[in-house]
Amino acid sequence: MTLALTHAHGDRITVTHEATGTDLFAYVYRPEAAWEAPKPYLHPIRTLSGALVTDYRPNDHRWHKGLQLTASHLSGQNLWGGNTYVHGEGYVALPEKVGSMGHVAFDEVSAAGDRAVIAERLTWHPYDGELWAEETRRIEVCDVDPDTGSWSFTWTSAVSNRRDKDLRFGSPTTHGRPAAGYTGLFWRGPRAFRDGRVFTADADNVDAGKVDLMGSQAPWLAYVGEHDGRDGHATLVFEHSPANDHAGDRGTHPAHWFVRSDPFAAVAPSWAFHEELVLAPGDTLARGYRVTVADGAWDRERVAAHLRRQEW
Repeated sequence: MTLALTHAHGDRITVTHEATGTDLFAYVYRPEAAWEAPKPYLHPIRTLSGALVTDYRPNDHRWHKGLQLTASHLSGQNLWGGNTYVHGEGYVALPEKVGSMGHVAFDEVSAAGDRAVIAERLTWHPYDGELWAEETRRIEVCDVDPDTGSWSFTWTSAVSNRRDKDLRFGSPTTHGRPAAGYTGLFWRGPRAFRDGRVFTADADNVDAGKVDLMGSQAPWLAYVGEHDGRDGHATLVFEHSPANDHAGDRGTHPAHWFVRSDPFAAVAPSWAFHEELVLAPGDTLARGYRVTVADGAWDRERVAAHLRRQEW
């Protein structure tokens, strides 16, 4: 189960599962087009068998890049990319509102045995380049299991407000567009994953009588898609860390799932679905997630059993 790591300095870090020869993911930190709100991202992400489970710069949203941390509405700026949602006008080209998240340094880049770690420092900027926030980020491959055909990684980020005023995290929904509460960690699936099955511990988008899971709350959410170009399915499971301050009785700002299976596959544990999240000067917003990537179409029972065996 040995993992290997290749660092193309200034460009990307690739983590490989040596037994299968599969590149599990690439972490790309090279800046890209300004209009797409440059920021590091994971793409491609693959299952242990090598099946692709992310999309990159699709023609409907060029700023969708694998899995990345985003901020669609941040104190009047757009660190998401592309056009900006304006209530009453729709999506408007406002390049002077498109910001960026930039790589500063790596504190750790390592692989040993069945674990790999990428620990990074980043800065967040509005269009004019002012320093608005500093982030520490850690991505860690924490479980590779050929017996179940799955592997997992955690993503933890701590974002500290460096302005002398509040940072206000919002979304198109907080600005007037229903069912568009995307912000925070965001995954875009391959085009073939459209119309996939989405379920949580107690709800399913294909069960008769069940409501859309958009805007729902649950500790985890699973997405099952079917591949083009090869037979079979893949399952991705997104989990909130128990340490997140919205979990249990730890805090008051709720988290809701942004999830779509039509017209494309997308999941985000939203930071600001229905209401803005306000970060005071000097304060830090910390969030952690685990993503499990599995070959095959897992059902609710299999996901739940797998998660019970995992430890944070």
